[in-house]
Amino acid sequence: DIAREISSRHPVAMVNSINPHRIEGQKTAAFEIVDALGDAPDLLFIPVGNAGNITAYWRGFLEYYRAELATRKPRMMGWQAAGAAPIVRGQPVENPETVATAIRIGNPASWKWALAARNESGGAIDTVTDEEILAAYRLLAQEEGIFGEPASAACGAGLLKAAPRLDLADKTVVCIITGHGLKDPDTALTIEAEMTDVPAELDVVERAMGLG
Repeated sequence: DIAREISSRHPVAMVNSINPHRIEGQKTAAFEIVDALGDAPDLLFIPVGNAGNITAYWRGFLEYYRAELATRKPRMMGWQAAGAAPIVRGQPVENPETVATAIRIGNPASWKWALAARNESGGAIDTVTDEEILAAYRLLAQEEGIFGEPASAACGAGLLKAAPRLDLADKTVVCIITGHGLKDPDTALTIEAEMTDVPAELDVVERAMGLG
């Protein structure tokens, strides 16, 4: 609210998802997905914080569908952290808490548009715990070689949570990794893993990586 008031009084731009130009830019990511896959996915799993992404992706999929560049629209499956889940709870969260800092939002700017995306697509917005997020965070790195920030892992955690109750046979499912792990490198240090300390020497690093 303070940032919004400042932008209304001074020549300061709001660059979060309340800014329609940001949503218009973000929606092109949905175009890229359709272009890469040849059609829209059946389901799209995505983290929800300020709710700009789920809003923008849905808008992009709708535009491609209406332009007959996609034959279907995906079900939008949004995931909030359990300690920062105002949309799921139906009311703002005064002191949101989660290890996934990028979605630690108590009153999303794009709340009503996120609900529209969920309802229009026949999707869902649900919660995952920090424990589930960190388990998916670790799994993404170990199995897929993807180092995402914890908020990114929320969609993976959501997929793992929802998969048993969804019929995913022959379905195309996309998970949106929204941020690089280097946005929050400290989290990686808290994960129990086998780490090897090596000196900053090229040949030593190559051997440690099995490249020498």
